[in-house]
Amino acid sequence: MCDRTDSHPRKPWQSHTLWSKLQAQTEHGLTTEALKPIDTEYELVTDGCVEFIIRILTNLNRKAQARKVQAKKKTNPFLPYDPNLYVTDISDTHVCLLNKFNVVDHHFLIVTRSFESQLDWLNLADFEALCRCIEEVAGLFFYNGGSAAGASQPHKHLQLIPQQSMDLPIEAAIRVTNFIDGIGQSPQLPYAHRIVQLSPDDGPQQWLQHYRRLLHSLALDDPTGQWQGSQRDAYNLLGTRNWLMAVPRRQDDYLGISVNSLGFAGSLLVKNQEQMDKLKEIGPMTLLKEVGKAI
Repeated sequence: MCDRTDSHPRKPWQSHTLWSKLQAQTEHGLTTEALKPIDTEYELVTDGCVEFIIRILTNLNRKAQARKVQAKKKTNPFLPYDPNLYVTDISDTHVCLLNKFNVVDHHFLIVTRSFESQLDWLNLADFEALCRCIEEVAGLFFYNGGSAAGASQPHKHLQLIPQQSMDLPIEAAIRVTNFIDGIGQSPQLPYAHRIVQLSPDDGPQQWLQHYRRLLHSLALDDPTGQWQGSQRDAYNLLGTRNWLMAVPRRQDDYLGISVNSLGFAGSLLVKNQEQMDKLKEIGPMTLLKEVGKAI
């Protein structure tokens, strides 16, 4: 286990300050050019009951080049992390960082302080950090479990996009979910998935139990019941204060269009107009069905 040794001033967690710290650090990140927003244009494409947000990344080369450099140097951007992207400590085990290449404003990461693999099961400490953040900043959180699920970094991190930065198109499908024994499926979603509803009284321990129940219902859980080590198969986990959804993955992309957890929230990214036209032709739901698994 490799612990980070930070030389910059630490910011201990303070309740009711996360949003103001995100805003202040975003300003700082832009001033220092540590934060490199990716410019986009977007169109709305309706498929079924979901109005998808399809973004064209006009500055994708910036992110692609950074990933190539990182792969060549075999560096971990989270260990050590850039102090100009550091927002605050969340707990003894997690820190909050701005997403360096953000498409949506104030997109932030919940990163383990010491190295843990993105293939490891989520644990109680992960949900303690997540619950602490989402209690202060409502929004969409997600976890890309493995490269086939859209993970681009091997160091464990969850992500959160504040609600005021982005609507959630998928909630039209979530609202018609059929629940049996607390686990649900939406008839509007043509790929394997499971959904649970969250209560305002649920804490990190309950969230952890919901997560494990979701994976168990999709045969993605740890068959030993120990939840130690790494996951069996790739999956996406996403949700809000009100619901949690897991989606098993078959592959990262279809027809050259990559999908991570945001795709299953109704927000997709394409590189150019050619991919946009292709996506309109096949339909966003078909894309999600092809990268996910059959019901």
